[in-house]
This record gives sequence, structure tokens and C-alpha cells, in this order.
Amino acid sequence: MKPVTELPAVRVASSNARDPMLAATNLSGQLSHENLGCVLFFCSAEYDLGRLGIALEHVFSGVRVCGCTSAGEITPQGYDRGCITAIGFDRRYFAIDCGLVSELDYFTLHDAQGLIDGLLGTCRDARLAPVKGNTFAITLLDGLSSREELVLATLNSALGAIPHFGGSAGDDERLANTHVFFNGAFHTRAATVLLVNTSLDFRVFSTHHMVAANRKLVVTAADSSSRTVYELNAEPAADAYAHAAGVTVEELDRKVFALRPMAVRIGEQYFLRSVQRVNADRSLTFYCAVETGIVMTAMHPGPLLDNLRTQLEQAEAAVGPPLLTIGCDCFLRRLEAELTGVVEQTSDLLREHRVIGFNTYGEQFEGMHINQTFTGVVIGQPDDGTRPQPQ
Repeated sequence: MKPVTELPAVRVASSNARDPMLAATNLSGQLSHENLGCVLFFCSAEYDLGRLGIALEHVFSGVRVCGCTSAGEITPQGYDRGCITAIGFDRRYFAIDCGLVSELDYFTLHDAQGLIDGLLGTCRDARLAPVKGNTFAITLLDGLSSREELVLATLNSALGAIPHFGGSAGDDERLANTHVFFNGAFHTRAATVLLVNTSLDFRVFSTHHMVAANRKLVVTAADSSSRTVYELNAEPAADAYAHAAGVTVEELDRKVFALRPMAVRIGEQYFLRSVQRVNADRSLTFYCAVETGIVMTAMHPGPLLDNLRTQLEQAEAAVGPPLLTIGCDCFLRRLEAELTGVVEQTSDLLREHRVIGFNTYGEQFEGMHINQTFTGVVIGQPDDGTRPQPQ
């Protein structure tokens, strides 16, 4: 068992016990108290998920529990693998409800409005804070469903002005089966939506550290349903991408994917699109949707650590000393940190800024599905008159 970390309004914990009941019991011992209202967790797909679901439902009886599988965990100690990490929310500070989207292929705006209206009703009934300006949404989606864009755009319409972020579930980089958790069971081809209403100050944010190069790549042949690009600049996609990355087609691997993504420019911002694999026909399959006709820009890394530190400090300057940051961190960012020798420093930074979360197969921000990005929410501490004020 790892030590409990108790802060005003939340408790955070993790366990690397391999037995599901022991892991769940460890979490319960660290998180449970009379005002526990909701538990949000992220876990390795190495667990026996059927047994873990039963165990979590048992030890947190009467408490709303939501979560998903991951491609790595962010715990109170920083980066970890093969474990489970969790946040316990105090109902005196947070009103949280969670819903399930069970059929991603058939999710309509009518469905989204009904789902969000139900979650909003729970938040209003708690009477903690007005919905406007005091509510944010978290989405956790099956990371291999290829339906993130459709679901997120639909949810974003229903959420209106409510800020929204999230991550796509992982499976320890196996790319086989990813799961979200709702009502005591793990689900595939599904999504969970958490609506969080709180009297505490918060800031939802998104950041990446990639820098645009001069090379443009036009998608000249693609199948958007499978996220497969067959041609870039009228060449086999793998050939054009390899040339832009400065490697041969044979050298294209997860390391190149992590260090040389592409991006779509919208306004003045670049939204990253990462390659998942090279196919036998020299096409490329992506983690995000791509369509014929879009223009992508070749990217290269800037300073990952400095970028993340700056973003966290800016958000904390707005809300004061952080109670907690919930973070969705692309697994390719973690791979880059490992490849460039800054993984320990990055882990230390996450711990220092009280980040709890997971490594994802895709990130979500304000209805958009993106890659190689860190999205999250910084939540400020309760102002009880004793905490130090920001300078």
C-alpha cells in the first residue's frame, strides 16, 4: 500500500497491489470517509477487470465510482505503471454525477441533451454552487473506438458554455482493448461523462510543446472512418511522412511517431495528429480523424518540461495554491520524456503540482479530439481564511 495523501476537499491515493480485491481495499482504506461523494480512478489494463469492477463496487458501496483503463498512471508519487490511482471527492465541496454513453455509433444530439440535463439536475439538487461558472465536464472514451470526434462534437453542443476536457482510455500500449468504468462494470465502445459542480475555483487548460516546421503535407487520399491516410502530397503516405521526419520508411516506429507528429492549424493554433502505425501498403493509421483535403504541418519538439511547468504555473496563478490537478497526458509525451532523458524530472514536476491522472490514447478539449497534448483542470484550495494568498 502507498501512503494516503489528504488535502482539504479531496484525498488522493494509489496502489500497486496486483490482486484486484487487495488493490480496491487499499484504495478504500486511503480514500473512505463519511463525506466521500465520488471516486475517479485510472488503472492498468493488466488487472483482471471483471474482478476489479466487482471489488471497487464492493468497497465503495453507495459511492459513485467512475474511471478507465490507461497507458500509464499519474499517481501521488508521479508517473507509474501497472497500478491504480484514484481521487476521492468530498461531497461538501463537489457535486458530481456520471453517465454512460453505451453506443458511440448511434449517439445523437438528443441523447447528449438528455444525458447532460440529467447530470445537471443532480448538480443543481446539491445546491453547492450555481451551474454557470462553477461546473466543468470530464469525458473518458474508449481509446480504440474511432468515434471520439463524433461523440465529442455532439457532447460539446449539449454542454454549451460548460468547459470540457478528457482523455481516451488506454491499455498499456497493447492497442487491443480499452475500457471505461460505470456502475460497477468495465465497458468497451463506450464513454463516461462526469459533470463536476464545485464552489472552488478552477481552470480547464490544454497545452503541447510541439513547434511547427516549414514542411506542409496535404492529405490527398484518406478513409476517415478508419483514420487511414493513403497519400500525402500525392505520394504513398509513409514515404512522404518519412521524408518530412528525416528518416527512411523502414525507420518509422513509435519513437519517430512521438518525436515527429503532424498538426492541423486552426486560426493561430496547431492541433496535433499522431501516427499510430505504418501499414503494409505504406498507408498510415492515425489516432485522430483525418480527411482528404486537409493540410497538415510537420512538427518537432520544443521543451516539454518548460512548457508544462509554465502552463501549470499560469493556471495556478489564476486559482491560487492548487488543491489538485486532474491530468490527461498523451502516452507519446511520456515516451518522448523517456527518450530524451527527462522522464524523472517530468514525474517530479507532476508530483510537485499535485497532478493525478493517466497517460491516454488521445486527449479532449472543448469538443476537439487531439494527440500529444496535456489537458486537464487545476482546482484551487478552499479559501478558509488560513491558506496563503497568491502573490
